[in-house]
Amino acid sequence: MLKGLFSNTREKGQHFEIIAEQYLVKQGLKPITRNYLCRFGEIDLIMMDADTWVFVEVKYRKGAAYGGAVNALSNKKQQCLRRSIYQYTQDFALHNRALRVDFVAIQGHSPHAIQWIKNVF
Repeated sequence: MLKGLFSNTREKGQHFEIIAEQYLVKQGLKPITRNYLCRFGEIDLIMMDADTWVFVEVKYRKGAAYGGAVNALSNKKQQCLRRSIYQYTQDFALHNRALRVDFVAIQGHSPHAIQWIKNVF
């Protein structure tokens, strides 16, 4: 059980971001950065898939209540993520580059069920 393993939600989030990053690396993606922060929000993972910049949102849920992890990407979060990605592309001059937004949903305890959804929006 995960309760008591993490001192706060930030620590828990970082733990599952590492799990997602390791999973994506095994799928052939290359990590660029983790936890990019700007005034609009945060991008959990930024990776490369060949020549495509991949912006990844990671969500963890312990169970299937309220739709589970796969249904945890709210419209508000999508809006913040879009703005954060736009800010990142401006900050790092990624004009006319191939971009993709992926979603990694992690659910349950060991072993975790991981769902990787490409081009989530």
